[in-house]
Amino acid sequence: MNFIDFELRGEYITLDALLKATGLADNGGAAKAMVAAGKVQVNGQQELRKTCKVRATQVVSVAGTRIRVIAGRGEAGVPEAGN
Repeated sequence: MNFIDFELRGEYITLDALLKATGLADNGGAAKAMVAAGKVQVNGQQELRKTCKVRATQVVSVAGTRIRVIAGRGEAGVPEAGN
């Protein structure tokens, strides 16, 4: 199993955008097809909504890879540098 830590830059990222950003899908159409085919899980549950909002602390699983979504600097209680 491969593991990826993805640092969130805002409050959330859509599921299809996350698959594309991590390189698990070549493009948005491929990402949407993966989700529609039932190949993606969020926190262990199958997710069929292509634009599901994925937030910090959630784990996305697809094709033998787990993506752990972590809060970026200044998000969800993580102090920014210098504070």
